[in-house]
Amino acid sequence: MHTVELTLDDELDRTVRAVWERLRAAGLKSLATHGHPTNRPHLTLATGASLTPEAVAAVAGLPLPAVLEGVVLFGHAVAWRVSASAELEAMRAAVAEAMGSDRPWVPHVSLALRVKDPGEYEPVLRGLAPARGMFVAARSYDSETRTVSPCRPRPAPES
Repeated sequence: MHTVELTLDDELDRTVRAVWERLRAAGLKSLATHGHPTNRPHLTLATGASLTPEAVAAVAGLPLPAVLEGVVLFGHAVAWRVSASAELEAMRAAVAEAMGSDRPWVPHVSLALRVKDPGEYEPVLRGLAPARGMFVAARSYDSETRTVSPCRPRPAPES
């Protein structure tokens, strides 16, 4: 399985990591303790069996504004909701189509995964202020090899 993910500018990345640390300091599970070298805050646009050139081309519109506001609890995950602009929605739709993904999309940046009781996180995250920055780059994660590679669209040929 391959993903297309958008990464955050340095300041917004630090802000998300600070929330990860806030959860860890409160004794809650968070991505602050996830030791894999590919672990970093990101927004997943789509997943598919393979990374296609069309999916890579679809992220050529970066950078895009990133607005994180509100906490979303779903399944066994806790995340910071991403307010999706029309441009982000269009990029996501193009990537999903190129990867053959028809899964529903809840735009978010994960804070904690595989938690037993997401409700325990509410008091710690209550009043979490919105955070703004930019989605600055795209990458792909390959779940078979557990590696990440940049998604760099090829420049258009010169006429």
